[in-house]
Amino acid sequence: MQTVTLGKTGPTVSKLGLGAMGMSHGVYGPADRSESIATVHAALDAGVTLIDTGDFYGMGHNELLLAEALRGRPRDSYVLSVKFGGLRGPDMSWNGQDGRPEAVKNFLAYTLTRLGTDHIDIYRPARLDPAVPIEETVGAIKEMIEAGFVRHVGLSEVGPDTIRRAAAVHPIADLQIEYSLISRAIEADVLPTLRELGIGLTAYGVLSRGLISGHWNADRGGDPGDFRGHTPRFSGDNLDHNLSLVEALRRVATTKGCTVAQLAIAWVAARGDDIVPLIGARTRDRLSEALPALDVDLTADDLAEIEKAVPAGAAKGDRYPTAMMNTLGAGN
Repeated sequence: MQTVTLGKTGPTVSKLGLGAMGMSHGVYGPADRSESIATVHAALDAGVTLIDTGDFYGMGHNELLLAEALRGRPRDSYVLSVKFGGLRGPDMSWNGQDGRPEAVKNFLAYTLTRLGTDHIDIYRPARLDPAVPIEETVGAIKEMIEAGFVRHVGLSEVGPDTIRRAAAVHPIADLQIEYSLISRAIEADVLPTLRELGIGLTAYGVLSRGLISGHWNADRGGDPGDFRGHTPRFSGDNLDHNLSLVEALRRVATTKGCTVAQLAIAWVAARGDDIVPLIGARTRDRLSEALPALDVDLTADDLAEIEKAVPAGAAKGDRYPTAMMNTLGAGN
């Protein structure tokens, strides 16, 4: 497994990370507990060291699941990235983000207990709290670093101004944000800012929630609770158009002797040594398909063919419903 260092000050991690949300959150339909744990084990055995979760994934279920999966593994053999602050209702509604310093410490206390660890490697607010200056939120994480409970500060879904203000308080290891062949808005301002400041990028949604995995089709019915059926890119004429892009990508993948998913992951990985794609695999089969993506060598000609198949801005529909898009600070 290839490794990279996140930014100038972050930890050294595997070039691919494992995103665990789908194992608990229910947004992609039901998940199998035993298979989820087996997938975590398979990822670790393959050399994947970066594992990403959120304290609100399944209302703490995801952290408890990871605690079980990681039990018995040396603590220094994996890097835990945890998002915090998402406020939920008992009906699973979203009620905003809490970035107050006292809330940061409260969320962290619960996370440490659920994960059964004495520290979190990268701790990050899931979204920007518009009522709390980012300096206060990052300042609270800095206090937790000084106390030994956190190792690094991360950010998620914020823009250049917020990144700069946060970095003035404490060095930032990485920004977690959606980035894929069909979600490229960060290339204009966010990515240059990260590189200017020496901050890494952990890219989620590299397969656009399965849309550009090569496994989705227009006849596929959504499982109960699968939110993709309510998102613009998976709906109506938008879906038909976006799947036509996938077929164009499939032709390139065929010439490279790889799958569509592997090509899409390889494209993100090839965008820079400072970028780590997060793979949201819920099964060992999907993980096994994703891992060889790092072995797909993309030449300049290959990249040109990919750009021709899926030009920047070619996708139709937003990546989230309107209400969720309004919570994003960047990369829309």
